[in-house]
Parts: sequence; C-alpha cells; structure tokens
Amino acid sequence: MRLTSVQTYPIKGCYRREHDAARVEPWGLAGDRRWMIVDDEGIGVTQRQLPTLTAVHPEPTPGGLRLRAAGWAATEVAEPTEGEPVEVRVFGHQPAAPARVADPATNDWLSRVLDQKVRLIWQADPAGRPIPDSAGVEPADRVTFADGYPLLLANRASLDAVNEWLLEAGSPEGPLPMTRFRPNLVVGGAAPWAEDTWTGRRLRIGPVVFRVAKPCGRCLVTTTDQETGVRGHEPLRTLGRHRNVNRQLLFGQNLVPLLDLPGSGDTVTVGDPVDLLPD
Repeated sequence: MRLTSVQTYPIKGCYRREHDAARVEPWGLAGDRRWMIVDDEGIGVTQRQLPTLTAVHPEPTPGGLRLRAAGWAATEVAEPTEGEPVEVRVFGHQPAAPARVADPATNDWLSRVLDQKVRLIWQADPAGRPIPDSAGVEPADRVTFADGYPLLLANRASLDAVNEWLLEAGSPEGPLPMTRFRPNLVVGGAAPWAEDTWTGRRLRIGPVVFRVAKPCGRCLVTTTDQETGVRGHEPLRTLGRHRNVNRQLLFGQNLVPLLDLPGSGDTVTVGDPVDLLPD
C-alpha cells in the first residue's frame, strides 16, 4: 500500500489544499482546520448548513491566510494575537473551545461572500480542545476544529467500489471523486474495505505511526459537489444500502497520530509506504 494524496482544509468547511507532503502534529496535519467560521452564537458553520462554503478558497500565508472567492477581490487575514479569547463550539452539543476572532474587515468580507453574518475564528492553542469522541481516544489526545479526530484516511479502492454500486444502480450522479469525502490521507493498493479491519490497530505511513480510532460515519456534506457547492443525493443513498452499520453510513477511518514513539518522524509524503503494524 502507498499514500496517494494528502489534503488539508485551512478553514473548516471551505475549499481544500493539496500537498506533496505535510507535517503531522499531535492534533492533525499542520494548518488543517485551525480556522473556523462561526455564527452569532459561536457555533461552527459547516457545509451541512451552508454548501456555498466551497466557494471560499483559503491560501496559507506567513502568519495568516489569503482568501479568494470568484467575483470578489481577494483579502488577507492575519492570525489574531490580541484581545480576549472567545469560546466556540464545533457543534452545539460539544464542549466549548478557546479561540480568537479575526479582524472586522475579514468578517465583513466573509459575511458578504456567504450572504450570512459570520465571524472567522482562529484556534491559537490546538492543545486546548480534547477529542470529543471516546472511541479509540486517550485522555491526552487533542484535535483542531475537525469534526472529531485529527485525521481522516480513505481507501481509493473503497471509492471504486462505491462508484461500481452507483453504476450498477444507474445513478446519474456517479462516478464520484474522492473530494466528496474530504479526507486528509488517501491510500492506494489496498483491497476494497480493507480499512474495516484496521480499527483499534496501528498504521505506519512513511515514518509516522497512527492509531486507527474508529470508522467514520458520513453525513450530508458528502452529497455536496466540492467544486460547485451543488448538493445531490449520493453517496448517502448508496452507503445506506451497502454500508449501514449500527445506523452509521461508513466510509474511511479516523486516525490519531502517535508522535512520541521512538524513531517516529513527523512528515508524510505522497508515495510513502503504508503498513499495518502487528498487534
């Protein structure tokens, strides 16, 4: 097995960045989901509510981001370092996490682009948010503003299987690209659904070892075209027929980095070997 692609999402819910290599930090890939857009109540705005988030293209700059959207002049935002931290929630039912609010000009730009009053916030201390789930988690594990876990891994062959099901069903929505699932890491060379057997085990990708915490239950975001923001019905209909396990529609695995192991590195690179380690 080999690592075939690496992606980060600088602003939760917005357009992806593709990489040849990425540094792995205890809470995820460097720069992944350290920013989040929130509503007036400080709760994260995601593609579940606002699929037009796909129109916002963040580009990392030294100490901040450049934001682009078609039809709008680009703007830049610096990582906020002053002012009292505010408490925000990725979802309303999750514990609050500390963050800092971006400058008013950036918040106005995003509110106009998205046609909704929002604020952009920055996770200055990624060690401040525990993983909200309990499966496959240790007390010291931390996460950025990702939904639940530091990284999401997907298997290319499993996507091929989904697209075969779509073809067999005559669905007009297939084939679907991997971008629908918004993974951080994509593996090639494994059998379809081989990842189902990895839960609770350790996976080495290049020099970095990960704990495979739990399968990922998928949501409405996967039905959103990541290039246009247009929403359809797939792959949830097909996952519901073939991958419904305990009322979760499964695709991908959630990972937690294990960076304190002797000899462990901190960077994953496209082409790295991927090995399931002995129990």
